[in-house]
Amino acid sequence: MRKTFIETIINLAETDKNIYLLTGDLGFSIFKGFAEKFPKRFINCGIAEQNMMGVAAGLAIEGKKPYVYSIAPFVTMRCFEQIRNDICYQNLNVKIIGMGAGFSYGADDFTHYAIEDLSILKSLPNLMLLSPADLIETKELVLQSYSKKQPTYIRLDKSGKMMHNGRSKIIIGKPFVFKDGKNAVLITTGTCLEIGISVAKKLESEGFSLKIISMHTIKPIDEKLLVKETQGQKIVFTLEEHSVAGGLGSSVAEILLENHIKNITFEKLGVPDDHKNIIGKQSYLKKHYGIDEAIVYRKIFNAIKTNEK
Repeated sequence: MRKTFIETIINLAETDKNIYLLTGDLGFSIFKGFAEKFPKRFINCGIAEQNMMGVAAGLAIEGKKPYVYSIAPFVTMRCFEQIRNDICYQNLNVKIIGMGAGFSYGADDFTHYAIEDLSILKSLPNLMLLSPADLIETKELVLQSYSKKQPTYIRLDKSGKMMHNGRSKIIIGKPFVFKDGKNAVLITTGTCLEIGISVAKKLESEGFSLKIISMHTIKPIDEKLLVKETQGQKIVFTLEEHSVAGGLGSSVAEILLENHIKNITFEKLGVPDDHKNIIGKQSYLKKHYGIDEAIVYRKIFNAIKTNEK
Protein backbone atom coordinates (compact mmCIF):
# COMPACT_ATOMS: atom_id res chain seq x y z
CA MET A 1 0.00 0.00 0.00
CA ARG A 2 2.88 2.38 0.75
CA LYS A 3 4.26 1.99 -2.74
CA THR A 4 0.84 2.52 -4.34
CA PHE A 5 0.26 5.60 -2.20
CA ILE A 6 3.57 7.26 -3.07
CA GLU A 7 3.32 6.40 -6.78
CA THR A 8 -0.13 7.98 -6.88
CA ILE A 9 1.08 11.09 -5.04
CA ILE A 10 4.06 11.47 -7.38
CA ASN A 11 1.74 11.34 -10.39
CA LEU A 12 -0.51 13.98 -8.85
CA ALA A 13 2.44 16.17 -7.89
CA GLU A 14 3.66 16.16 -11.50
CA THR A 15 0.73 18.38 -12.44
CA ASP A 16 -0.02 20.06 -9.10
CA LYS A 17 2.81 22.16 -7.68
CA ASN A 18 0.88 22.69 -4.45
CA ILE A 19 1.31 19.11 -3.25
CA TYR A 20 3.77 18.78 -0.34
CA LEU A 21 4.86 15.64 1.47
CA LEU A 22 5.74 15.82 5.18
CA THR A 23 7.23 12.98 7.20
CA GLY A 24 8.05 12.45 10.84
CA ASP A 25 11.60 11.22 10.21
CA LEU A 26 10.75 7.91 8.53
CA GLY A 27 9.89 6.30 5.18
CA PHE A 28 12.89 7.64 3.27
CA SER A 29 13.30 4.57 1.06
CA ILE A 30 9.65 4.88 0.06
CA PHE A 31 9.87 8.64 -0.47
CA LYS A 32 13.11 8.66 -2.47
CA GLY A 33 11.32 9.16 -5.80
CA PHE A 34 9.23 12.07 -4.49
CA ALA A 35 12.18 13.71 -2.73
CA GLU A 36 14.37 13.53 -5.84
CA LYS A 37 11.69 14.95 -8.15
CA PHE A 38 10.34 17.60 -5.78
CA PRO A 39 13.06 18.35 -3.20
CA LYS A 40 11.54 21.68 -2.21
CA ARG A 41 8.19 20.02 -1.53
CA PHE A 42 9.50 17.22 0.66
CA ILE A 43 9.82 18.19 4.33
CA ASN A 44 11.25 16.02 7.09
CA CYS A 45 9.78 17.51 10.24
CA GLY A 46 11.68 15.14 12.50
CA ILE A 47 10.22 13.24 15.43
CA ALA A 48 7.98 16.18 16.27
CA GLU A 49 4.48 15.22 15.18
CA GLN A 50 2.72 18.12 16.90
CA ASN A 51 4.93 20.58 15.07
CA MET A 52 4.46 18.62 11.83
CA MET A 53 0.68 19.12 12.03
CA GLY A 54 1.22 22.82 12.66
CA VAL A 55 3.44 23.03 9.57
CA ALA A 56 0.79 21.19 7.54
CA ALA A 57 -1.92 23.57 8.77
CA GLY A 58 0.20 26.58 7.81
CA LEU A 59 0.84 25.19 4.34
CA ALA A 60 -2.86 24.50 3.85
CA ILE A 61 -3.80 28.04 4.91
CA GLU A 62 -1.45 29.32 2.19
CA GLY A 63 -3.20 27.19 -0.44
CA LYS A 64 -0.83 24.23 -0.44
CA LYS A 65 -1.96 20.59 -0.29
CA PRO A 66 0.11 18.82 2.37
CA TYR A 67 0.22 15.06 2.86
CA VAL A 68 1.44 14.12 6.35
CA TYR A 69 2.92 10.63 6.73
CA SER A 70 3.95 8.62 9.78
CA ILE A 71 3.21 5.42 11.68
CA ALA A 72 -0.51 5.49 12.50
CA PRO A 73 -0.44 5.93 16.31
CA PHE A 74 2.25 8.60 16.05
CA VAL A 75 0.44 10.65 13.42
CA THR A 76 -2.88 10.50 15.28
CA MET A 77 -2.37 10.22 19.04
CA ARG A 78 0.78 12.28 19.59
CA CYS A 79 -0.77 15.23 17.82
CA PHE A 80 -4.51 14.78 18.38
CA GLU A 81 -4.93 18.30 19.74
CA GLN A 82 -3.27 19.81 16.66
CA ILE A 83 -5.44 17.71 14.33
CA ARG A 84 -8.50 18.83 16.26
CA ASN A 85 -7.73 22.54 16.66
CA ASP A 86 -5.39 23.43 13.81
CA ILE A 87 -6.82 21.27 11.03
CA CYS A 88 -10.35 19.97 11.58
CA TYR A 89 -11.93 23.00 13.26
CA GLN A 90 -10.59 25.15 10.43
CA ASN A 91 -11.57 22.53 7.85
CA LEU A 92 -8.15 22.63 6.19
CA ASN A 93 -7.18 20.55 3.19
CA VAL A 94 -4.64 18.32 4.95
CA LYS A 95 -4.31 14.63 4.16
CA ILE A 96 -3.03 12.49 7.05
CA ILE A 97 -1.54 9.12 6.14
CA GLY A 98 -1.37 6.60 8.98
CA MET A 99 0.90 3.67 8.14
CA GLY A 100 0.62 0.35 9.96
CA ALA A 101 -3.09 -0.28 10.48
CA GLY A 102 -4.04 -2.60 13.32
CA PHE A 103 -1.22 -4.96 14.28
CA SER A 104 1.03 -4.25 11.30
CA TYR A 105 3.83 -3.35 13.70
CA GLY A 106 2.89 -6.07 16.19
CA ALA A 107 6.47 -7.05 17.02
CA ASP A 108 7.26 -3.44 18.04
CA ASP A 109 5.01 -3.55 21.10
CA PHE A 110 1.75 -1.92 22.09
CA THR A 111 3.02 1.62 21.44
CA HIS A 112 3.00 0.87 17.70
CA TYR A 113 -0.47 -0.71 17.50
CA ALA A 114 -3.12 1.23 15.60
CA ILE A 115 -6.26 -0.16 17.18
CA GLU A 116 -7.86 3.05 18.47
CA ASP A 117 -7.12 5.50 15.65
CA LEU A 118 -10.50 5.28 13.91
CA SER A 119 -12.56 5.69 17.08
CA ILE A 120 -10.38 8.57 18.28
CA LEU A 121 -10.62 10.48 15.01
CA LYS A 122 -14.25 9.69 14.19
CA SER A 123 -15.54 12.31 16.60
CA LEU A 124 -13.70 15.18 14.92
CA PRO A 125 -15.71 17.51 12.66
CA ASN A 126 -15.03 17.66 8.91
CA LEU A 127 -12.56 14.74 9.03
CA MET A 128 -13.03 12.01 6.43
CA LEU A 129 -11.80 8.52 7.39
CA LEU A 130 -10.64 6.06 4.73
CA SER A 131 -9.49 2.48 5.29
CA PRO A 132 -8.62 0.73 1.99
CA ALA A 133 -8.51 -3.05 1.69
CA ASP A 134 -6.01 -3.49 -1.13
CA LEU A 135 -3.96 -1.71 -3.77
CA ILE A 136 -6.95 -0.85 -5.96
CA GLU A 137 -8.91 0.71 -3.10
CA THR A 138 -5.77 2.55 -1.99
CA LYS A 139 -5.21 4.15 -5.39
CA GLU A 140 -8.87 5.03 -5.90
CA LEU A 141 -9.31 6.54 -2.45
CA VAL A 142 -6.12 8.60 -2.69
CA LEU A 143 -7.18 9.93 -6.10
CA GLN A 144 -10.75 10.70 -5.05
CA SER A 145 -9.78 12.29 -1.75
CA TYR A 146 -7.32 14.56 -3.61
CA SER A 147 -10.26 16.33 -5.23
CA LYS A 148 -12.04 16.84 -1.91
CA LYS A 149 -10.83 19.94 -0.07
CA GLN A 150 -11.21 18.71 3.49
CA PRO A 151 -9.21 17.03 6.24
CA THR A 152 -8.74 13.33 5.51
CA TYR A 153 -7.21 10.38 7.33
CA ILE A 154 -6.09 7.44 5.18
CA ARG A 155 -5.27 4.28 7.13
CA LEU A 156 -2.81 1.99 5.34
CA ASP A 157 -1.61 -1.54 6.00
CA LYS A 158 1.74 -3.01 5.01
CA SER A 159 -0.10 -5.34 2.64
CA GLY A 160 0.70 -5.32 -1.05
CA LYS A 161 -2.19 -7.56 -2.12
CA MET A 162 -4.88 -6.97 -4.72
CA MET A 163 -8.35 -8.39 -4.08
CA HIS A 164 -10.50 -6.29 -6.39
CA ASN A 165 -10.51 -6.59 -10.14
CA GLY A 166 -10.18 -3.62 -12.48
CA ARG A 167 -13.96 -3.37 -12.83
CA SER A 168 -14.68 -2.66 -9.16
CA LYS A 169 -16.30 0.74 -8.77
CA ILE A 170 -14.86 2.21 -5.60
CA ILE A 171 -16.56 5.45 -4.47
CA ILE A 172 -15.82 7.31 -1.25
CA GLY A 173 -18.65 6.90 1.24
CA LYS A 174 -20.38 4.02 -0.55
CA PRO A 175 -20.14 0.49 0.87
CA PHE A 176 -18.85 -1.85 -1.84
CA VAL A 177 -20.59 -5.21 -2.25
CA PHE A 178 -17.66 -7.50 -2.98
CA LYS A 179 -19.78 -10.64 -3.06
CA ASP A 180 -23.50 -11.31 -2.75
CA GLY A 181 -24.97 -13.90 -0.41
CA LYS A 182 -28.17 -14.80 1.41
CA ASN A 183 -27.22 -16.59 4.63
CA ALA A 184 -25.32 -13.78 6.38
CA VAL A 185 -23.55 -10.45 5.82
CA LEU A 186 -19.94 -9.73 6.74
CA ILE A 187 -18.96 -6.05 6.65
CA THR A 188 -15.19 -5.55 6.68
CA THR A 189 -12.81 -2.62 6.60
CA GLY A 190 -9.18 -2.51 5.55
CA THR A 191 -7.36 -5.75 4.81
CA CYS A 192 -9.91 -7.75 6.81
CA LEU A 193 -11.58 -8.11 3.42
CA GLU A 194 -9.07 -10.88 2.70
CA ILE A 195 -10.30 -12.83 5.72
CA GLY A 196 -13.87 -12.34 4.55
CA ILE A 197 -13.09 -13.75 1.11
CA SER A 198 -11.48 -16.86 2.60
CA VAL A 199 -14.37 -17.37 5.05
CA ALA A 200 -16.89 -17.08 2.22
CA LYS A 201 -15.12 -19.80 0.25
CA LYS A 202 -15.19 -22.15 3.25
CA LEU A 203 -18.88 -21.46 3.81
CA GLU A 204 -19.62 -22.21 0.18
CA SER A 205 -18.15 -25.68 0.65
CA GLU A 206 -20.77 -26.15 3.40
CA GLY A 207 -23.59 -24.96 1.15
CA PHE A 208 -23.90 -21.43 2.56
CA SER A 209 -23.44 -18.07 0.85
CA LEU A 210 -21.92 -15.08 2.63
CA LYS A 211 -22.46 -11.52 1.48
CA ILE A 212 -19.29 -9.45 1.82
CA ILE A 213 -19.28 -5.66 2.01
CA SER A 214 -16.01 -3.75 1.94
CA MET A 215 -16.44 -0.61 4.05
CA HIS A 216 -13.45 1.36 2.82
CA THR A 217 -14.96 4.59 4.14
CA ILE A 218 -15.59 4.84 7.87
CA LYS A 219 -16.78 8.45 7.67
CA PRO A 220 -18.94 9.49 5.91
CA ILE A 221 -21.04 6.37 5.24
CA ASP A 222 -23.90 6.26 2.76
CA GLU A 223 -26.49 5.11 5.28
CA LYS A 224 -29.27 4.48 2.76
CA LEU A 225 -27.05 2.19 0.72
CA LEU A 226 -25.83 0.30 3.78
CA VAL A 227 -29.41 -0.23 4.99
CA LYS A 228 -30.43 -1.40 1.53
CA GLU A 229 -27.60 -3.94 1.39
CA THR A 230 -28.32 -5.36 4.86
CA GLN A 231 -32.12 -5.29 4.78
CA GLY A 232 -33.70 -8.74 4.70
CA GLN A 233 -30.64 -10.39 6.19
CA LYS A 234 -30.95 -12.21 9.51
CA ILE A 235 -27.26 -12.21 10.45
CA VAL A 236 -24.87 -9.26 10.26
CA PHE A 237 -21.23 -9.33 11.35
CA THR A 238 -18.62 -6.59 11.22
CA LEU A 239 -14.91 -7.35 11.14
CA GLU A 240 -12.07 -4.92 11.81
CA GLU A 241 -8.44 -4.97 12.95
CA HIS A 242 -9.34 -2.30 15.47
CA SER A 243 -10.93 -2.02 18.88
CA VAL A 244 -14.63 -2.89 18.99
CA ALA A 245 -15.09 0.33 20.98
CA GLY A 246 -16.02 3.07 18.53
CA GLY A 247 -14.78 1.54 15.28
CA LEU A 248 -16.55 0.16 12.21
CA GLY A 249 -18.84 -2.08 14.24
CA SER A 250 -20.09 0.80 16.35
CA SER A 251 -20.85 2.89 13.26
CA VAL A 252 -22.76 0.06 11.58
CA ALA A 253 -24.70 -0.74 14.76
CA GLU A 254 -25.78 2.89 15.13
CA ILE A 255 -26.92 3.07 11.50
CA LEU A 256 -28.94 -0.16 11.69
CA LEU A 257 -30.59 0.85 14.98
CA GLU A 258 -31.39 4.39 13.88
CA ASN A 259 -32.94 3.03 10.68
CA HIS A 260 -35.13 0.60 12.66
CA ILE A 261 -33.58 -2.59 11.28
CA LYS A 262 -35.03 -5.31 13.52
CA ASN A 263 -34.90 -9.05 14.10
CA ILE A 264 -31.25 -9.54 13.22
CA THR A 265 -28.33 -11.22 14.90
CA PHE A 266 -25.56 -8.63 15.05
CA GLU A 267 -22.00 -9.09 16.27
CA LYS A 268 -18.89 -6.93 16.20
CA LEU A 269 -15.65 -8.81 15.57
CA GLY A 270 -12.54 -6.88 16.49
CA VAL A 271 -10.05 -6.30 19.27
CA PRO A 272 -11.79 -6.59 22.69
CA ASP A 273 -12.01 -3.43 24.75
CA ASP A 274 -10.11 -5.15 27.58
CA HIS A 275 -7.14 -6.07 25.39
CA LYS A 276 -3.85 -6.80 27.12
CA ASN A 277 -0.30 -5.86 26.23
CA ILE A 278 0.51 -8.87 24.06
CA ILE A 279 3.45 -8.66 21.65
CA GLY A 280 3.86 -10.69 18.48
CA LYS A 281 3.53 -10.86 14.72
CA GLN A 282 0.36 -9.59 13.09
CA SER A 283 -0.92 -13.12 12.38
CA TYR A 284 -0.33 -14.19 16.00
CA LEU A 285 -2.16 -11.16 17.40
CA LYS A 286 -5.13 -11.65 15.08
CA LYS A 287 -5.47 -15.22 16.33
CA HIS A 288 -5.00 -14.17 19.95
CA TYR A 289 -7.81 -11.60 19.72
CA GLY A 290 -10.16 -13.81 17.71
CA ILE A 291 -10.10 -12.09 14.34
CA ASP A 292 -8.21 -14.60 12.22
CA GLU A 293 -9.77 -16.65 9.45
CA ALA A 294 -10.45 -19.82 11.46
CA ILE A 295 -12.19 -18.07 14.37
CA VAL A 296 -14.24 -15.73 12.15
CA TYR A 297 -15.37 -18.71 10.07
CA ARG A 298 -16.44 -20.67 13.14
CA LYS A 299 -18.43 -17.75 14.57
CA ILE A 300 -20.29 -17.04 11.33
CA PHE A 301 -20.88 -20.75 10.62
CA ASN A 302 -22.32 -21.29 14.10
CA ALA A 303 -24.56 -18.23 13.75
CA ILE A 304 -25.93 -19.52 10.43
CA LYS A 305 -26.56 -23.00 11.83
CA THR A 306 -28.29 -21.57 14.92
CA ASN A 307 -30.50 -19.40 12.72
CA GLU A 308 -31.59 -22.46 10.73
CA LYS A 309 -32.99 -24.22 13.79
